[in-house]
Amino acid sequence: MRRLLLVMSVLVAMPMAAQALQSESGPLQVSVMADDLDAPWAMGFLPGGGFLVTERGGTLLHFRPNGRRIAVSGLPEIAVGGQGGLLDILIPRDFAETREVLFTYAKAQGRGEGTALAAGILSADGTALQNVRVLFEIERGSNGGRHFGSRLVEANDGTIFMTVGDRGDRPSAQDLGVHNGSVLRLNRDGSVPSNNPFVDEEGAQPEIWSYGHRNPQGAALDTAGQLWVNEHGARGGDEVNRVQRGANYGWPVISYGRHYSGLPIGEGTTKIGLQQPVHYWDPSIAPSGMMIYTGEMFPEWEGDMFVGSLKFGLISRLSAAGDEEERIAGPETDRVRDIRQAPDGSIWVMSVGNGAIYRLSK
Repeated sequence: MRRLLLVMSVLVAMPMAAQALQSESGPLQVSVMADDLDAPWAMGFLPGGGFLVTERGGTLLHFRPNGRRIAVSGLPEIAVGGQGGLLDILIPRDFAETREVLFTYAKAQGRGEGTALAAGILSADGTALQNVRVLFEIERGSNGGRHFGSRLVEANDGTIFMTVGDRGDRPSAQDLGVHNGSVLRLNRDGSVPSNNPFVDEEGAQPEIWSYGHRNPQGAALDTAGQLWVNEHGARGGDEVNRVQRGANYGWPVISYGRHYSGLPIGEGTTKIGLQQPVHYWDPSIAPSGMMIYTGEMFPEWEGDMFVGSLKFGLISRLSAAGDEEERIAGPETDRVRDIRQAPDGSIWVMSVGNGAIYRLSK
């Protein structure tokens, strides 16, 4: 019996094979890397083969290289409700030296809640976050539990990009006096970089890098270090945007979508001074996690964007120019919340529908 239990424990720790996904580059082998997850939101890779996973309900999981999972203690109080909770996670490039982890979450703010950024030190045994501190929180939260945005990207210069949704308050995305509907740029300690575009503009929030976004839930750097985001439209009009310093991306003045009531949004699809998306979807796919491929396992995909769909159960692969799309779909792509390139060049996909993480490889 003891030998049987030992064999079973080893099998549980090993990745489980699943059926292949079909793509234009041939079949993708699928392995189950984690399952039995409850509303997973993001993942990040640790040196040595482990990884961290956030669950929106407020749990941070540490998966050891042998497959064992540990619930990490030490998180701050998290406002869980609607679309809010524990959200993105970022493992900085210097983690091996600092063991610092950055994460975003919904933080109570009076009667409402807002998107916040915090940091903590992962203990040597990987079981706790220590010295947890809030680095930044948006100026004014709101109730309703919608549109937190909340993706994190470490720029090449070490600054941090952080996305914030409009919190369901459409006009606020055009108001530089609040953080809603924007991409923020912060120093690693949460302070404001001196060369941000609105540092010297009276009444503007100095953390804002770009604005006029609805709900950016995917963000990634390309090979040149350029930031890209994807964001939810309303009824149609989901977008991929190349984020430029100080630019206005138009929400809710222009959009390729319509209100859920069917009424038109704003002034149409274009307006002088407002940026156009590189790609948009109509009907909406409800885009979430985003990755731009730079690995060696799939050289034919170098520079391509991978975007998860929460609505249609697929991965949208876009050419670097955004003008060609392949849709990769199967049982494993049910409500894709996050998608990441692993250190070995494989592609990891987080399915909310299945409560699982899959590894795609050749």
